[in-house]
Order: sequence, then C-alpha cells, then structure tokens
Amino acid sequence: MTALVAVVGPTASGKTALALALANRLDTEIISADSMQVYRGMEIGTSAPTAEEQAQVRHHFIGVRDPGEIFSAGEFERSSRAVVKELNARGKIAVVVGGSGLYVSALIDGLFDGPGKDGVIRERLQHEAETAGVGKLYARLEAVDPDYSAIISPTDLRRITRALEVHELTGQPISRLHRDHREQTESLDAVQVALDYPRDVLYARINARVDDMIRRGFVAEVERLLAAGHERHLMQIKSLGYREIISYLHGTQSLEEAVALMKRNTRRYAKRQLTWFRGDPRIRSVKVEPGVDLDSIAEDILATL
Repeated sequence: MTALVAVVGPTASGKTALALALANRLDTEIISADSMQVYRGMEIGTSAPTAEEQAQVRHHFIGVRDPGEIFSAGEFERSSRAVVKELNARGKIAVVVGGSGLYVSALIDGLFDGPGKDGVIRERLQHEAETAGVGKLYARLEAVDPDYSAIISPTDLRRITRALEVHELTGQPISRLHRDHREQTESLDAVQVALDYPRDVLYARINARVDDMIRRGFVAEVERLLAAGHERHLMQIKSLGYREIISYLHGTQSLEEAVALMKRNTRRYAKRQLTWFRGDPRIRSVKVEPGVDLDSIAEDILATL
C-alpha cells in the first residue's frame, strides 16, 4: 500500500487546499512538513492552516513548540514516521504537506545525520562569521558545495556552518552525502506531487499572500511575540517576514519598505524551494491551467494510487 501522498512545492502554491481535498477524500490525517509551522504564535507569518481547516482534518506538527524551543529535522523524522506507521496500520494513507524540502526528505528517505559536531571547527566558523560576515562563509560553501548552497538562504548561518563543518570533517559536500544516504536507505512508498504555476503567476500569488498577511494582523502577531521575549528566537530561526516586520517596529524602515522586502525575500525563497524539489525526479509536477480546480486535480492524483 502507498504509505503517503506528499503535496510539496513553493510557498503560496496552494498546497494546503490540495492537501485538505486529498485528506477529506481519503478519510485520513495531515502531516505538516513545514519547519516553521511547528511554532506556536506564528500562525499568520507561517501561513499555518486555520482553525477551521484544522477542524476539518486532524493535523500533526502544527504549533507544537514555542519559538525558543528546538524541533530538529531528526525529531521530525522519528515522530512523523511514527504517525505514518500508525495511519497505515489502520489502513489509511497519510497526507503530507509542506515546503521544507529537508523535512519532506527526512520523512520519506530518512535523515543523514553526518559526523558528530566538532566544537573547535564550529567555534572558528562562528568567529569568522562574526568578524567577516556570514556572506564570506556562504561564498566558501558555494565553492565547495554549489548544490547545497543553492537551496539554503545565504543568511542561514546554522546550515551554512554545519555544511562547512561536514565538508571539513569528511572532505565531501553534504549534498553528496545526502544523495548517497538516500540511495542506501529504504524509502517510504510515497506519491509526491507539486503544483506548477508559470513563474509570473506564482510571484503574483506570493505578493497577494503577503498583502493578505498584513491585512490579517501580521504586525500585531510580531508585536505579541516580541512582548513575550521571542525577538532573539525569531532572528535565529529566520522565518520569512519576521525580520522585516521587526525592523519596521524598531523604526529602521517604513511598513511599505518592510512589505516590499517580505515580497522580494519570499520570491527568492520560492526559487530555492523550486530548485530543491525539481532535483527530485520522483516528484510529479502538476501544471495548473486556467479553469482547472483543485477538486479535479485531487481526483486525478487519487486515480494514480
């Protein structure tokens, strides 16, 4: 039996709506493979499923940690695989939805843990980032592992540091080690689909989503998180939009400038998501044509199971 159906792809591509359509038809539950939606109090900024949507279908891994708490890809792998196993035991196919390529890969293929942490290397890289800037570390990563650098943010110090650490310890790019791990590990039986829009249409959807987030009270959400003492945590996890709104709240830019940056940075993130998912030939790209609704797409997907 197919273990799961995964709806993946870039932000604002309609993943949540398609996942709900599939889960309702399959009478099953949804696993969120989104590294930011695990945090409480960040519902607007992470475009988490609404209370009404969660009332339709049971969702897993939505709002299970405070922003200051750690929820690693390894923990997600173990916990999400247990949910899939339990659903399969009841004769149900799990529905997975998310744009975090690492989380989707961890669930389906297992996670490459790599060598243990090296405190000396990490301290040196951290010091270099503080003195010369994270951009210098990212440029080095681009040179030794262009595949991995293409799918992470140039400001994601945690992942940049880990990738450079692994390269120093093993002499190999972390992207190659991930691929080798996938080839050697038994993967779950999964059907993976991604909604495919023309680039200009996707970017228009992203811009519209950001505008809607502001209308729904995103600024007030960030204010509540800051009041709860989470500014440092928000800066560390680097979720889209929060850094820009924090800058606005501190008076260093206008709201219009912050919104423009949110749109630009989200579009750039979508490009990285597309790069990740297009690198997996198992993912079926479903072109969204005018006049085709999600119900018909869901029925088409179910017919392949």
